[in-house]
Amino acid sequence: MSELMSMMNIGREMERKLTAVGIDSPEKLAETGAKQAFVKLKEKYPHVCLVHLYTLEGAIHHLKYNRLSEEKKKELKEFSDFLKK
Repeated sequence: MSELMSMMNIGREMERKLTAVGIDSPEKLAETGAKQAFVKLKEKYPHVCLVHLYTLEGAIHHLKYNRLSEEKKKELKEFSDFLKK
């Protein structure tokens, strides 16, 4: 199992995508941040969605993505919506 896959919410497919955009460790993901990692993923994989952003945020904070606070989910949704413009 890779270091990334040892993180909560990160499965084989997400690990593959993150590695493809240059994020190959939990430290690199935390350093990059969920939003910037999402932007990188979106550039290479246009079909990634809001749930991917929640997943990244949850992984960084050691939470299942559905355990993020409503405030954090709202913030991330606004960010995702902004990128669609």
